[in-house]
Amino acid sequence: MIDVDGTLVDSVPDLAYCVDEMMIALGKPPIGNERVRLWVGNGVPRLVERALTGQLDGVPNNDEFDKAFPIFLDLYSRNSCVRSHLYDGVMEGLNYLMSKDYLIGCVTNKAEQFTTPLLKSLGIFDYFKIVISGDTLEKKKPDPLPLIHSANFFKLNPKECLMLGDSVSDVKASRAAGFNIICMSYGYNHGNNIADENPDLVIDSMRQLRDYLQ
Repeated sequence: MIDVDGTLVDSVPDLAYCVDEMMIALGKPPIGNERVRLWVGNGVPRLVERALTGQLDGVPNNDEFDKAFPIFLDLYSRNSCVRSHLYDGVMEGLNYLMSKDYLIGCVTNKAEQFTTPLLKSLGIFDYFKIVISGDTLEKKKPDPLPLIHSANFFKLNPKECLMLGDSVSDVKASRAAGFNIICMSYGYNHGNNIADENPDLVIDSMRQLRDYLQ
């Protein structure tokens, strides 16, 4: 199972554009790419909350959020894959997994309305036998449910499964589900070194999967 934002796709350029346009529409100063990069990974509602408060764990008042959220949704519905791009090595990694007959799925905290168009626009949707978005099930990462659901879908023991991600949410979900976990060094982990979360392996490119997977 492979994560999207920060693993397959650098989606910050589009997300940051939408955050900044939302803030301007609200009469607030724009945030900028670098701060948004620290806030990505827990779904759009959480990103909007962080933008409104300027804090990773901030919670705005309901009226402010209710005004901002639909503005962001409208912007992102038109800008989910305008500036986003695959990371270097992703296509090589996916093609290697396919050549070795791995069963490949996608699991993300991004809502389905944004996930499917993004994967299709970037030409990788058909690599995945299953796509689990942030609103597919009643819980999302770091809860293990999406990974357990995927193992059941493929009729596999979780110990036979691998998660490829970039964040502490991916590590926590994998450990709780019984998956192995490889993390990308370049992803979105709120500015923290993902190696500190002790995944089984950290790699710099999906090209390196051929060095570790048979």
